[in-house]
Amino acid sequence: MERAFANGGEAFGSPASPEKLIIDTDPGIDDSMAIFMAFQAPEVDILGFTTIFGNVTTEAATRNALLLCEIAGRPGVPVAEGSHEPLKGGKPLGADFVHGSDGIGNICLPPPNAKKVEKSASEFLVDKVSEFPGEVSVLALGPLTNLALAVKRDASFASKVKKIVVLGGAFFALGNVNPAAEANIFGDPEAADVVFTSGAEIIVVGINITTQVKLTDADLLDLRLSKGKHAQILSDMCKFYRDWHVKSDGVYGIFPHDPVSFMALVRPDLFTYKRGVVRVETQGICTGHTMMDQGLKKWNSSNPWSDHSPVSVAWTVNVDEVVSCIKKYLMKQ
Repeated sequence: MERAFANGGEAFGSPASPEKLIIDTDPGIDDSMAIFMAFQAPEVDILGFTTIFGNVTTEAATRNALLLCEIAGRPGVPVAEGSHEPLKGGKPLGADFVHGSDGIGNICLPPPNAKKVEKSASEFLVDKVSEFPGEVSVLALGPLTNLALAVKRDASFASKVKKIVVLGGAFFALGNVNPAAEANIFGDPEAADVVFTSGAEIIVVGINITTQVKLTDADLLDLRLSKGKHAQILSDMCKFYRDWHVKSDGVYGIFPHDPVSFMALVRPDLFTYKRGVVRVETQGICTGHTMMDQGLKKWNSSNPWSDHSPVSVAWTVNVDEVVSCIKKYLMKQ
């Protein structure tokens, strides 16, 4: 059944109590956009970042997260480095052809001065969620290895985290790694299956939703000409990202995957959702495929979807409003 969550409040409001947030990320150009949006958003209080492989190596993701904090004027925000490989091991895939060799569009920025914290990402996640039970949300923008390790580290993690908003999957749509799978889930399918069946309150935003939302060349020009606090550096990053979209998809602009997922966190009312159990294929040619039981049939016997808690899968999106809100955050002075 389709449903819309209660209104999350107008963007740029002044909530009495901002939502405590940890961003699990692999920056990444669109990750960088979402991170700067979060720093500009009064709706959230960023407790820290955890880093993961995906668009870049985990080490490079940590460097980029530290760098983005410094650019945003928040060098003291903790950055905890995560796993360097999927749960089952192996060398992670990279995406330098999408994001550049440095992950942020080959714009040649100097290394950050700040250092990562001593705790691992899974330790940081468990500790913060335990410190503020029921109050901390996680925005997961890369493979879900760190979240799966947190679930394995602390059996109560899933019940104590407020919610996890996941960018991942391709629900009843083509993937972007191959026809079956989206990159974040494909990056560690075992971890994704652990997280989706953990019992945590989860909102999943798949690329079937995020590819409906485009920032066109005209939108990117608006960003560049604006007086937004981070507009110029984001415009520089997006040159590489935009050129890849033209070559790969024939799109004159970009798909802002991570910013759309951030909007699902702060403005859930701009989406509708279906509830169902989601499982992830972990072997064969459909590795990384996300399949939801929509509850349309009463099964005669148990199956791998039985006896697991449902998650909320984004089903429709108010494209115009999401684009408008993303631009407002990115162009905010």
